[in-house]
Amino acid sequence: MGFQWGDFSLKAVQSLTSDARINIWEGAVRSGKTVSSLAAWINYTANAPDGPLLMCGKTLRTLKHNILDLLTQMAGNRFKFSMSKGEGELCGRKIYLCGANDSRAQGHIRGLTLAGAYGDELTLWPQDFFQMLLSRLSIEGARFYGTTNPDSSSHWLLTEYLQKDGLDLKRWHFKLTDNPNLPKKYVESIKKEYSGLWYKRFIEGEWCAAQGVIYDRFDRTKHVLDIADNIKYDRIFCAADYGIMNPCVFGMIGAYKENNQIKYHLIKEYYHSGRTARQKTDMDYAEDFNKFCGDIKPEYIIIDPSASSLITLLRQKGYRVIPAKNDVMSGIQYVSALLVKAKLSISPLCINTIREFESYCWDTKAAALGEDKPLKTDDHCMDMLRYGVYTDNKLTNSQRDNNFNKRYR
Repeated sequence: MGFQWGDFSLKAVQSLTSDARINIWEGAVRSGKTVSSLAAWINYTANAPDGPLLMCGKTLRTLKHNILDLLTQMAGNRFKFSMSKGEGELCGRKIYLCGANDSRAQGHIRGLTLAGAYGDELTLWPQDFFQMLLSRLSIEGARFYGTTNPDSSSHWLLTEYLQKDGLDLKRWHFKLTDNPNLPKKYVESIKKEYSGLWYKRFIEGEWCAAQGVIYDRFDRTKHVLDIADNIKYDRIFCAADYGIMNPCVFGMIGAYKENNQIKYHLIKEYYHSGRTARQKTDMDYAEDFNKFCGDIKPEYIIIDPSASSLITLLRQKGYRVIPAKNDVMSGIQYVSALLVKAKLSISPLCINTIREFESYCWDTKAAALGEDKPLKTDDHCMDMLRYGVYTDNKLTNSQRDNNFNKRYR
């Protein structure tokens, strides 16, 4: 089925002819900003001054998933692209494609003289890459079109561009209610998927600093449950956050289905701090892990990828080890969503994990600099649990080990 245009809000229609040097659509998820910005980009491309054009995302892969596939549906045979060549063609105009994942990405655009550029996920770009890109728009009449979700109220995109007077810039702010095509049931569902910081940013469209307790929806009465003996698990796996002087934490996690949806239960934990007790070696931890598992052999262990020596020892003991995906903010957001949707529970025996849920806070000093970072205290169980559920969720069925002992299902 092809792209369905549906209805445009008055704001979206007005934004289609945005004609500033810098044009930015920002606000809530699913608010219509991406479709509006791409419609404006198509129109501009067809009438842009002579010269090369550029489309850029955080990475080439995210550019494809977020933008290029949608643009293909919207523009039909007027747009085609090749990921291998890093090039596309829109309305007969050649377009370079690139990622902006770090400052080295400047090399992709240095030396270009551009007639226009489109950018996705702007708040995830390095500031110097954005500045370099704008300097490349030197052809008379060149324009930049970009989209982003809100971020910190101290983020450089907000303070240095969106709120700065005197720039040739138009800012289009979208709320969830600005998309007239969303079913009411969907709107109510998506509101339930976010909480705290992400609700303010992605649902209300606010630029706000990360502050206070990170997992503000954690509730002992809802999430601390003694249910392990009543569950038939689809799989049991372990997660670990490694430390020598800092605490070393293991967690045993069961995944099970309820109403055809995967839920997680933290069955038990291991916690040892080299600061308050005897410091242990990697061999000690490997032996402790054996005892921790007891008669249950987990399908795999998801562990901090920096723990190379412990990973080696565990593999030598016959365990399947998977390095954790350490995308901190995405992982925290996923755990937060699990809490909101009641898809994560903790055994009452996991006293350190429960304690950290209630004391895990944002770093206010980092927030003042426009960065979202957890405070590096009371975070070892939180890292362990985040590693476990976030990485497990990203695994495909083919990546899972099928040798799980059936008697623990």
